[in-house]
Amino acid sequence: MALRAALCVLMAASPALASGFDSEEALGEALFFETALSANGTQSCSTCHDPEAGFVDPRRDAEGAFSRGDDGMSLGQRHAPTAAYAKFSPAFHQREDGEWMGGQFWDGRAADLKAQAGGPILNPIELGHGTEAEAVARLAEIEGYVASFKSLYDVDITDETQAEAGFDGLTTALAAFETSATFAPFDSKYDRYLRGEVELTKVEELGRLLFFSEQFTNCNQCHQLRRSAMDAEEPFTDYLYHNIGVPANLSGRAVVGTPADFVDNGLLDNPEVTDPAQRGKFKTPSLRNVAVTGPYMHNGVFQDLRTVVQFYNKYNSRAEAAQINPETQEPWGAIPVPETLAETQLTHGPALDDKRIDALVAFLKTLTDQRYEALLQ
Repeated sequence: MALRAALCVLMAASPALASGFDSEEALGEALFFETALSANGTQSCSTCHDPEAGFVDPRRDAEGAFSRGDDGMSLGQRHAPTAAYAKFSPAFHQREDGEWMGGQFWDGRAADLKAQAGGPILNPIELGHGTEAEAVARLAEIEGYVASFKSLYDVDITDETQAEAGFDGLTTALAAFETSATFAPFDSKYDRYLRGEVELTKVEELGRLLFFSEQFTNCNQCHQLRRSAMDAEEPFTDYLYHNIGVPANLSGRAVVGTPADFVDNGLLDNPEVTDPAQRGKFKTPSLRNVAVTGPYMHNGVFQDLRTVVQFYNKYNSRAEAAQINPETQEPWGAIPVPETLAETQLTHGPALDDKRIDALVAFLKTLTDQRYEALLQ
């Protein structure tokens, strides 16, 4: 049964749950679907992170790239990333080598899941509450939440003076739910292959070899965290920040009303980061469920997964056709911040022919959680 439907049935059938939840995870699950967390009472966390769609926004307006806020009009500048497997991202920090790592959002501005949970609630173009107190007051109108916050956090959310503590409990509960196995089942075909339960097809196996080959593709340079390609629970991201030269989403900007020459600073927009050398870098996303969570890149500029692989291939191919975006039949577009481009990582290995591109796509499809395999095309 779908998560949303299961929750509604459970609450309706159980007076105990209707008057309170007995764990942070259960409370967080209810809050994840709670429309009172939006100013207009029309949206919840699940609107932009739908569990039936790989925890991304399944709505396809605004060029399929950006999510509308609860006012039905406001649009952001970036594509909502999946909340699946997000719990494995380390807290935002700078490593000894100077590289920034971890955090949440495309620029890591939320240190961890708890900090991330509160961001959309108070964002005027997302869920739209003006203050923490306003959001907590809306929850205080619902008896079950009042009881839950009292029993779990010893916080009376009907008391305005405890609004800050109430909001802290709110984000804690949401983070608890997002760290549950619901978000990270590790049951994709690839996981089952590692456990010896299934075999990959010849095309998928070729894609796997190419993906982990530093000689041919270098994909794992940014999309592998574990030491070995056979290690279990690989998140398929290094949690670092890179500038791969993603072109502007001009059609999406036209819908939003953003000037065509606007440049997204990426990591440099994070208040903790002041080094201009970080401009134009974005956090490497997990490739878990990548085949069913398009559109792609931080700005949703590509609709098809094969296009993404072709985009990377353009850095190693001199063929005229490789310099054309197959979705627009136009050149890929200018690199917004050329001075920080990860040229060493991108210009590596030979150009890929169609057979190898198809193989990589086939392998990436094996990273799809079992519950979403029906969504594969």
